[in-house]
Amino acid sequence: MNNKCKTKYPIVLVHGIGFRDREHLRYWGRIPKALEEEGCEVYYGNQDSWGTIEHNAKIIKQSIEDVLKKTNCKKVNIIAHSKGGLEARYLISNLGMFENISSLTTIGTPHHGSKSMSLLCKAPPFIFKIVAFFINIFFKLLGDVDPNVYLSCMQLTISALERFNIENEDKEGVFYQSYAAVMKNPFSDLFMFFPNLIVSIIEGENDGLVTIDSAKWANFKGILRGVTNRGISHADEVDFRRMNFSKKTDLVGVYDIRDIYIDIVSNLKEMGF
Repeated sequence: MNNKCKTKYPIVLVHGIGFRDREHLRYWGRIPKALEEEGCEVYYGNQDSWGTIEHNAKIIKQSIEDVLKKTNCKKVNIIAHSKGGLEARYLISNLGMFENISSLTTIGTPHHGSKSMSLLCKAPPFIFKIVAFFINIFFKLLGDVDPNVYLSCMQLTISALERFNIENEDKEGVFYQSYAAVMKNPFSDLFMFFPNLIVSIIEGENDGLVTIDSAKWANFKGILRGVTNRGISHADEVDFRRMNFSKKTDLVGVYDIRDIYIDIVSNLKEMGF
């Protein structure tokens, strides 16, 4: 182990929608271990899969308070994926946690909402709510405290995020940065085939769920692109497949998503965070 990623403050990974932080089926794939091998202290948000932004932010706040107590640190660095970035922003801006957050890095977070989700949410409410009801039951059985699929989806519309951004302005003293990624085409990731196809038709280039423009926030660090024509999907952003993008050594781009996280954390260390 070396100290390349030994930051002043511990790292808290905050997951996105539809999954939970589990010990044996980890949302973040090989990423936590890679960071720990570089000297990083890694913790988790532990929020619900389908909780609303407000509900999940309260859980993340408790998780961070536990980390602060355990490590005797005054702050943490948050790296958040997808909707987790919105929950992190909410806890910083509305739950009084800005003094305890050194930095927030978001990856594939829909900061400006989704046109596709806006159209989906125009479906007859009774149909949407019936489907959401059964999904809520399923995820409650999997451990969610208060899943709310219907409202969680509504919170990702463009109009909802316009209000959210007004009500959750960035806090001075917290360093914010963001990343986006893109798939080459729907066949790049069969797991994300249909959402990528739909979002591409309606909104343009995306990672399977989130467009580049929606992912941009504060200090935008750029678009993550894989070394092959496949691109990087929303699932790839958190090492869903637990494998590198290519074994070739003469290509330009990202070979291993773990390298991106190591770079992010090592840069935070250099910045004194």
